[in-house]
Amino acid sequence: MKVLQAIIIENDLEVIKLLKQFEMENSVLFSILDILEDCKNITKLINEKKPDVLFISRDEHVFDPKILNDLTVRKPKLLFASTNKCDAFEAFGFNAIDFLLKPLTTNSLIISIYKTIKYLEMETVFQDDVLGKIKTINALPQNFEYVSISSVDKIELLKMEDIIFCKADGKYTEFNTINNTVIISSRNLGEYTLSFNNNFFRIHHSYVVNIKYLVKIIKNNGLFCELKNGHVLPVAKRRQEEFMKFINHQ
Repeated sequence: MKVLQAIIIENDLEVIKLLKQFEMENSVLFSILDILEDCKNITKLINEKKPDVLFISRDEHVFDPKILNDLTVRKPKLLFASTNKCDAFEAFGFNAIDFLLKPLTTNSLIISIYKTIKYLEMETVFQDDVLGKIKTINALPQNFEYVSISSVDKIELLKMEDIIFCKADGKYTEFNTINNTVIISSRNLGEYTLSFNNNFFRIHHSYVVNIKYLVKIIKNNGLFCELKNGHVLPVAKRRQEEFMKFINHQ
């Protein structure tokens, strides 16, 4: 069972104390990444820390779900807590996993956390099933015109020719496109290796570049690729010779 990683939006010291105590006693289930007094700058923090869940107090905070639209990572699940049971209607309108009525209890917390973990596990099972089918399709001979980008809540097709470079980010992959957008996939970069056409080369453990958008090769205490969008990426030392052979045969 996974550890549920949470960002807490709460300014009630008693609630914060309870949550910290719960984390200490249930570290195999629950981990607090950060505690905030309000929703300011929450989008940036979510993009950086990639929480599984937002725990939001509705007593003093106004939550606008639109703030989640600018995320570049998977949207966290929502847990709401309030002293007013009427707030439950709004919470479930935001597709919250659960609503907790204050004062909180250890029992209510553990039920909500188990519910959230089980929900995430069901999503993962569904996603693994879909990804298995995608891998089967990608392993077949194809025209290499598109690559399938999968996240928890959707799968989209991206034109291969629109990809400038891909970056590994832990278990995620960032696709940087000619439209100056970044699309995040929940699959790691290695899983896309068979999908790329002959214009792509893995210059580094963390980077695959589309040679079509290579502007220049910089030799300065190593080898670097300058791409059309201005990014300068390093070529790993052990890949430099193979990379130059690849370039010369294009």
